[in-house]
Amino acid sequence: MVVADNGSTDGSIQIAEQHGARVIRVAERGYGAALRAGIAGARGLFIIMGDADDSYDFTDVPRFVEKLHEGNDIVMGNRFRGEIKPGAMPPLHKYFGNPGLTALLNTLFHAHIGDGYCGMRGFTRSLYDRLDLRSSGMEFALEMVIKSAQIGARIAEIPITLWPDKRGRAPHLRSFRDGWRSLRFMLLYAPNWLFLLPGTALVLTGLFLVFWLLPGPRQISPHVGLDIHTMIFGVIFTLLGAQILSIGAFAKVFSYAERFDRRSVSLRRVLKRVTLETGLLVGCSLFLMGFAGCVWVTWQWAASDFGELHEVRQVLFWSMWLFLGLQVIFAAFFLSMLGISRETFIGDYDLK
Repeated sequence: MVVADNGSTDGSIQIAEQHGARVIRVAERGYGAALRAGIAGARGLFIIMGDADDSYDFTDVPRFVEKLHEGNDIVMGNRFRGEIKPGAMPPLHKYFGNPGLTALLNTLFHAHIGDGYCGMRGFTRSLYDRLDLRSSGMEFALEMVIKSAQIGARIAEIPITLWPDKRGRAPHLRSFRDGWRSLRFMLLYAPNWLFLLPGTALVLTGLFLVFWLLPGPRQISPHVGLDIHTMIFGVIFTLLGAQILSIGAFAKVFSYAERFDRRSVSLRRVLKRVTLETGLLVGCSLFLMGFAGCVWVTWQWAASDFGELHEVRQVLFWSMWLFLGLQVIFAAFFLSMLGISRETFIGDYDLK
């Protein structure tokens, strides 16, 4: 048995050593830091981890090992399918926080588990070495599940019992602070949901409004009409959506370069085809189209001796494409810079 000591002062380390446990002292504070050091010091092919606060029953270890022998890469304890003793989990966590965040975890990463935060779990050494876990805090438990799901690891669950913490002190867990950290962590690992879906929705909504209102005002009911003011919002939505999509592309490349995203086969294929020159060609085409439209509107305005400008819709329409082209041009340059700045991309991607 390996015990990772993260600065304990309750005498538990002496007890562990007296019973033959191998103690690894960890200077860096944090749940994840302690676990990473303890796992690094473990020597077996299978690793079972659990909190040393007497809240988990370690006589369940053979059940975890049995599941691992069946070919599973990671075996999660499920306290909801087992039993949660009175006082072992705050009602806020039991009925809202844990189920809600686990549901979000399953939605974003298709983990298909029922208890994403269980502190008792088992996994193979080979899986752990592939995951490259980096979190030093409570996010360590989430990172393990997310990366396991990303690489298609076989995940199983077994019901276990959670007992009240017997340390005699208040837990370090803070409901809203740690809940927000978990939510933030999941979103940072899911750029498709954080950037690409909202950006696409904004672009499609904006383009619909722009093209729908380009011919003229629209009356959607006897008392409600949409005119050029709504078209302005359509242009704003389109440009804002394009900006969010650009940031999403940067995030996808960065997440792959930093080994956050382990499913980027499709990203690799796209980036091999979409070079800097491709982005510049698309951006310049949009810019020139918008520029030509703006020149045509200006010519019409000049022909009327610069009187009252009636082609406001045309100005909005062609300006949108001009600005969109500029966004694409600079996004293509920055995307190429992200590739060049990381050796990972130099060999893999055709970013010139």
